[in-house]
Amino acid sequence: MKKPRVAPDLKEQIINRIKNDGVTVAQASLDHGVHEKTIYSWIAKKTEGSASLGDVLKLKRENDQLKMLLGEITLKLSETQKKK
Repeated sequence: MKKPRVAPDLKEQIINRIKNDGVTVAQASLDHGVHEKTIYSWIAKKTEGSASLGDVLKLKRENDQLKMLLGEITLKLSETQKKK
């Protein structure tokens, strides 16, 4: 038995949450009751011929991690310089 189709506007909402709000595919899957593989297939179809959304999301996460690391290093360096 097939599950009912997801409305196109809901698909767009889910993809936009992932793309713009930083929601993970896993979280969007739980929130909307749609299997992760389904969401990944929507993303793949939407991004054919351009950089994949998965790659963009991976780069955004890496960028956020690097910013946090840079902040921590800057804070430690600042504390070290104050001690002198």
